[in-house]
Amino acid sequence: MSTSPTGSNGVIYTARLIRTANPSNRTATAIAIRDGRVLAVGTLEDCQAWGITEVNTQFADKVLTAGFVEAHAHISAGMFAEIPYLGFFPRKLPDGSMTTAIKSTDELVAYLRTIDATLPDGEPLLAAGFDPIYFTTERLTCHHLDEVSTTRPILVLHASAHLATVNSFVLKKYDITKDHPAPGLGRDDIGEPNGELREAGMALAKEEYRAITARGFGPHTMLNFAATMRNAGITTSSDLASTISINDDAIASATAITSEESFPLRVVAATSIAGGAAGKKNVLERVQHARTLSNDKLMYPIIKLVLDGSIQGFTATVDWPGYITGEGHPLFLAPPEQVLDMLRPFHMANIGIHCHCNGNIAASVFIDAIEQLLIEHPWLDHRHTITHAQLMTHAQMRKAKNLGMCANFFVNHMWYWGDQHHDITVGPDRANGLNPCATADRIGLPYSFHSDAPVTPPGHLHTMWAAVNRIAPSGRTIGESERISIDRAFHAATIDAAYQMHIDHLVGSLEVGKFADITVLDEDPYAVDASAIRDINVWGTMVGGVIHKNP
Repeated sequence: MSTSPTGSNGVIYTARLIRTANPSNRTATAIAIRDGRVLAVGTLEDCQAWGITEVNTQFADKVLTAGFVEAHAHISAGMFAEIPYLGFFPRKLPDGSMTTAIKSTDELVAYLRTIDATLPDGEPLLAAGFDPIYFTTERLTCHHLDEVSTTRPILVLHASAHLATVNSFVLKKYDITKDHPAPGLGRDDIGEPNGELREAGMALAKEEYRAITARGFGPHTMLNFAATMRNAGITTSSDLASTISINDDAIASATAITSEESFPLRVVAATSIAGGAAGKKNVLERVQHARTLSNDKLMYPIIKLVLDGSIQGFTATVDWPGYITGEGHPLFLAPPEQVLDMLRPFHMANIGIHCHCNGNIAASVFIDAIEQLLIEHPWLDHRHTITHAQLMTHAQMRKAKNLGMCANFFVNHMWYWGDQHHDITVGPDRANGLNPCATADRIGLPYSFHSDAPVTPPGHLHTMWAAVNRIAPSGRTIGESERISIDRAFHAATIDAAYQMHIDHLVGSLEVGKFADITVLDEDPYAVDASAIRDINVWGTMVGGVIHKNP
């Protein structure tokens, strides 16, 4: 439900407490809004000094905060309204309902059988959100999916979106055999394909992979994405690796959708860099063209490059001594020797670059490339960002700080994969140093943190909780010395995320002249026990003064 303010001269909203993320005016009890922007923040009397007579008290018992800003998510987070979710942890759908959780391979197969029974003959069964790392049983293969169907294609996209598992029907359809030369092809003990497709290998399932990718974009998914973010209290979110700028029709559709007053989100569309010289030139031209068509709720200030895979998928580029189990399959998704040339046109055009680097080898490649670009073309306010940045070393953080870079930590990993990183992927020592927010503060490296939705559910109450507590499902604290205060976490979830995306002059704090973007909470994150931050109810949001209540 969306409602607009009625006062032509502006409206004053009172609240139990307002947290502004503005260090000059940290808290208040009233906010005046005019023309969708913040006119004044302070006491009721302060706001009335502007001659506004309409006072709205509907939030008198609520806590208002600067709208949460998500600097790494994807529109595909809206796809779970339309395709089966197979995650180990339940999540909230756009309509407010909760999914079930899949806790074993047997449960997964049984659930997919129920879906299979509802589909017409020949229609592919597409699902997502699965992660085999949680199961102690045999890793999911084509043979498990064959128990669901051998007469229709089945593709299960893993939670990381860096791997997928298909059934034997798909392997046969594309002649994926023992002699297939493609990298990223999972194999059994005798070398036969086992149905797992890693990174670029997913594209081998041509039609099915295109189909599930298409589900992650488009007008309906964009609406579901916005509703999902609204439910989490997020008022601005990136769409990293966005397809919005790819052609004029996509831009026109997204522009029309975001222009609606009822659309409850600002979207920062970050187009993915891909292809050779011609591809880079085309992306640059498309982004520059899209920028001329921006509106208040659709912006194009940054682009994205993906360098490596995921830690939990064992495809991140991890330096010596590698993965503790020796199971790693590190993959560069862009040739390291080409990264400098890939980034140069965008840096020269003063477009911010966010680069996916889960492993520390990938982080080094990106940091070194930015150093060279700054030698060639100084840009004092670039804010180029290492996104995920999970295994950054202290030396890398110091160098990144000196170069004016930022980090965007995937701090949700401390909960969703903390135990697995401790026991299976990188081991206790490096797990303690994952997503090192406190060290970044000591070094002076600017950072925010993110959900990477749909990889984990969106919600900065959860990311703040994860950064403050660093507790894994087993109950162990992983990296106690990297915990941060709630005040530091709140700023990382608001103004610091906006800074990384070059939009901190518009959003991220409640300051005079900025958009009136507000998160409405039932409780104050600063006042509850640290263990309860993620449990605070989100009533809804306000975007540009328009109220959006959650279902």
